[in-house]
Amino acid sequence: MGMQITPSILNADFSRLGEEVARIPSADWVHVDVMDNHFVPNLTFGPTMVEALARSTDIPLDAHLMIEDPDRHAPAYVEAGCASVTFHVEAAKAPVRLAREIRAQGGRASMALKPATPIEPYEDMLAELDMLLIMTVEPGFGGQKFLDLCLPKIRRARAMLDRHGIETWLQVDGGVSLETIDRCAEAGADVFVAGSAVYSADDPDAMVRALKATAEQAAR
Repeated sequence: MGMQITPSILNADFSRLGEEVARIPSADWVHVDVMDNHFVPNLTFGPTMVEALARSTDIPLDAHLMIEDPDRHAPAYVEAGCASVTFHVEAAKAPVRLAREIRAQGGRASMALKPATPIEPYEDMLAELDMLLIMTVEPGFGGQKFLDLCLPKIRRARAMLDRHGIETWLQVDGGVSLETIDRCAEAGADVFVAGSAVYSADDPDAMVRALKATAEQAAR
């Protein structure tokens, strides 16, 4: 698998999301930030909106659930059409069971960690995941500055995956831009969420391609 770019629609125009997604045909995934105003202090989308968006694009949807009680709500996002569903380990009561349920429903199971959450306690369950998300900002709002302090955790996560021979993808989310994506790729990430960098560009799709090229060069 090569480098993958997953633009976040958190920074897109919510009044015309179908058109906004159509502006990024080179994207590997579309990142949908689901927030409940409890786990994080912001409120965005629910399953109904996700279902409508899934009908409007052929690009697979990657739902990032920043919500309380993902054990109960996550399966609904697979049913709504998301090909990948990410839950936060800080909110999940039974993360292994939840990952298995998402996979059983046909989705890719992903687990997210906030910047201050260590990776080491979860080493034994990495094989249960299709993707691991390392947050490089505090979740809740787009446009935040990249936290370099997360780079060592990305390196440790990559070392764990390699040590166990696991093909789990390693995603980063938060402050990813042409100025920071090379550091993430060098640290071992291979899936990159970019919101502001993509949708603030004059040509969002050209930015998607530039981000991928920069990550690929850094990884080499």
